[in-house]
Amino acid sequence: MLWPGRLLLLLHVQPCSSSSSRWGFLFNFLLLLCLISVTRSSSAEELLLRSLRSSSPRERQEEEGQSSLTKPRQQTDKRSAANWETVRTITGDFVNITWPVKRAATVDGQIVLGGLMMVHEREEKSTCGRIMRQGGIQAMEVMLYTIDQVNQHFNMTDLLPGIQLGAYVLDDCDKDTYGLEMAVDFIKGSISTLDGEYKCPDGSTPVVPYKVIPGVVGAASSVTSIQVANLLRLFKIPQISFFSTSSELSNKDRFEYFSRTVPSDANQTRAMVDLVKLLNWTYISIVYEESAYGIQAFATLQMLLEESKICIAMREKLPKDSGKAGERHYDELVDRLKLKPQAKGVIVYGSDQEVAELMRSIRRRNATGMFTWIGSDGWSARTAVSENNELQVEGTLSFQPLSHPVADFETYFRSLTVANNQRNPWFVEYWEDMFQCKYFNSTLTPYNVKWEEECTGEETYDKSGPFALEMEGQLQFVSDAVLAFVHALRLMHRDKCAGLPGLCEEMNPNDGAELLRYLRKVKFVGLTGDEFEFDHLGDGPARYNVVHFKKTSIMPPRWEWVNVGQYNKSGLMLDWSQIRFNDRETGYSDRVPESECARPCGAGQAKSIMPDEKCCWTCMNCTQYQYLASEFECLDCPLGFLPHANKTGCYEIPATFLSADSYWAIGVITFACLGGCSTVLVVAVFIKNSETNVVKAAGRELSYVLLAGIFLCYAMTGVLLLKPCDIVCGVQMFGIGFCFALCYASLLTKTNRIARIFQAAKHTAQRPNFISPKSQLVICAGLVLVQMLIMILYMAYSPPISQFYYPSREENVLVCRSHLDASYMIAFTYPILLLIICTVYAVVTRKIPEAFNESQHIGFTMYTTCIIWLAFVPIFFSTATNIPLRITTLCASISLSGTVSLICIFAPKMYIILLRPERNVRQSLMAPKYLTNKTNTTSMNSQNSESSSHSNMPLKPATASRPELVVSLNNKPPSAVGTYRIASSVLLFCNY
Repeated sequence: MLWPGRLLLLLHVQPCSSSSSRWGFLFNFLLLLCLISVTRSSSAEELLLRSLRSSSPRERQEEEGQSSLTKPRQQTDKRSAANWETVRTITGDFVNITWPVKRAATVDGQIVLGGLMMVHEREEKSTCGRIMRQGGIQAMEVMLYTIDQVNQHFNMTDLLPGIQLGAYVLDDCDKDTYGLEMAVDFIKGSISTLDGEYKCPDGSTPVVPYKVIPGVVGAASSVTSIQVANLLRLFKIPQISFFSTSSELSNKDRFEYFSRTVPSDANQTRAMVDLVKLLNWTYISIVYEESAYGIQAFATLQMLLEESKICIAMREKLPKDSGKAGERHYDELVDRLKLKPQAKGVIVYGSDQEVAELMRSIRRRNATGMFTWIGSDGWSARTAVSENNELQVEGTLSFQPLSHPVADFETYFRSLTVANNQRNPWFVEYWEDMFQCKYFNSTLTPYNVKWEEECTGEETYDKSGPFALEMEGQLQFVSDAVLAFVHALRLMHRDKCAGLPGLCEEMNPNDGAELLRYLRKVKFVGLTGDEFEFDHLGDGPARYNVVHFKKTSIMPPRWEWVNVGQYNKSGLMLDWSQIRFNDRETGYSDRVPESECARPCGAGQAKSIMPDEKCCWTCMNCTQYQYLASEFECLDCPLGFLPHANKTGCYEIPATFLSADSYWAIGVITFACLGGCSTVLVVAVFIKNSETNVVKAAGRELSYVLLAGIFLCYAMTGVLLLKPCDIVCGVQMFGIGFCFALCYASLLTKTNRIARIFQAAKHTAQRPNFISPKSQLVICAGLVLVQMLIMILYMAYSPPISQFYYPSREENVLVCRSHLDASYMIAFTYPILLLIICTVYAVVTRKIPEAFNESQHIGFTMYTTCIIWLAFVPIFFSTATNIPLRITTLCASISLSGTVSLICIFAPKMYIILLRPERNVRQSLMAPKYLTNKTNTTSMNSQNSESSSHSNMPLKPATASRPELVVSLNNKPPSAVGTYRIASSVLLFCNY
């Protein structure tokens, strides 16, 4: 089979001679049949017949009388006689009109871009309909305006140095077959360059009157773009569409040379589903156009909705050509939608003409206000849809690719008139349609024959009303398409022509494959100020405006499309304050209509599906502690677990524990911090004044041990409030017994020493054993070691662990096991024994003279501690179910025990050291009632010396003895005098 390009070459190259016309006709006829079999298009015969008859664009313009309005326009076309239409004029006469007349808007240039615009609307009864003001004329004019900007206002040295950009723009009438016929003109220049082997008999090169088109801007419709892309791909001509959004066009295996400045419908369908979810709709209908544009979108929508668990109530198709179906088809479609009144949300994916017919059917079938529409960009903000259908369209939320006005274009467009816009062959028709008048001798169309008033050319646009100018909101994409070609040509020119001005041989003609490669690299700022670049599929960036059709004025009634949000890679954002819905039940309000077959089941409810309706159900209640194992079944949560609020499963009850920031702990933490700081202060004072009489008299070594135990008592509060774990639990159990063992072992050692010294002094003058500071520390350490051994053995037998405790079905408390049983009593047993022994010694030494007041202080400490622990034990065992209270009580008891020891034993000494330093001397520390005159003191010292010599013990003289142990023995029996004298000497020797 011959390649179509070579066939078309033979058909369109002008012959060099006229010999053998009969054989030439037969040859062309055979080629025609071959090409028809290749294209397999229903319109291929007509397409090629017109191509055979066509001449150059300039010849066609002259034949159609486009050079001036003053010349009579031809009302018939010899080459298009088959396109006659019989219409009735306003006077009642019937005339034959050639419709449509093939025209082209041209701009001369060294590089000419093709353009395929839907200048006319689609019409079923004829090839083309009425002029399309916004998406047609304005789109074409913005293309020409952008080319003017490139040629006139841009820095030519930086952009296209020495190169004039041109255009060749055709009309596709929003029909794929007619658009394909028009697109043949774009390949004629490429055909002439396919092969250089064709020569005339005289050796000359055939004359080809068509300029090579390096790229095409268009088409607008996805259906037309698919057809045109298949043709241009054969000749490697890049194509950039400005309105075609079908996701099918992203398939680069089929549409390699196709690009677009708008985003793909794949992004729009995701945005629609996000909007449905944002509106909390779970039951919707879909109406989609029966074309590649609608079918591809429906397939994607169906998949995304199923993933989001959103049910589709009705699936209805809109015929591509609204006139083909008729009102009955649309009425039946609306009646089927009304069968599912719960599905108030309807996604409509189609083009403006089909959707406009749907809205008219909504009015006819009395369904206004029954549905809320979500619209696609194919009919979003289109006057053709909303005009005369305001109440039916009201409340619509639709998507438009995000765009901004092209700089100064509106001013430029308003300045255009028929007189100054000769390059646009359809502007006369636009002017007539806009102002409802007719130019004298203008070409008759099926639409201007009804206008009786004659156009003057001085008509102006109104601010409102039928003559108001409404600008298309997406013209940016047309401008960006032109600039994409310009910047790709600039990159190619820089590489091929070394930046030299003018068009070099390497770019004449352009290589389509190379131009496509440069197109994918472009990145520029367009006339709107927005940055543009293609994605990896050659699509525009996914940016959308969300527009809303609402009433903006009550008197007079006025409706407008209002921008209420955006969709981009960050997600969907809406301004809810601008949105109003027109629902038949709720009226005109900001309340979102409900679109659901059945209300969602509440927490603790399972669905009971109705037969043959998976989205319709009744709800059954689950019990308090059950969860939804599936949408249809409730099961009990395990112990320690609770169902989620939505009953989709069970979660482990968050473990709680008594932490430092709870209201139970704030008080004990504060108390412990104050106590700990006070203990550190005492230690610091003792260290600084370690050589003073008060510190020495207190027994420095054992005092430091006691202070260490008191500090650990306060520190245990912090340990008890840590998050329980096995290590923390071990530290708690060991630390509680250890801190008390330190305190009571040191106190026991002190009281034991005093008791032994005074007891021994009654019988002998010799010093008792193990009363030196070092011996006392060894004894104290031995007592503490016993506690350590007990705890190590018990912790080896029953390791401390943390565990969960459930006081109730809804509570989960993380605690140490020792808080739940009597394990702490093991840690307290030995310290309690030490406490009892200390108390006994305190009782035994209660009659020691007042000068030995530390024994009395220890005694008072023991009595108070016993009272504290007698109160603690019943509280501890009575709060078994209230763990926070139990731990708080334990912390308070430990801190109070340390505080009693700190105050009773060390407060008097701190008072003398800090507030009465003059009493920190030997004489001042003696008890007043035992102080005598100097003679008695001297006598006592002498007796002490004699006693020392009799006992052969090198005791220190009384002048160096501990002051509080120096007693006056006046008025005492002789036996008591000896006892106190010996005890004093022993104590003085030990402490100093």
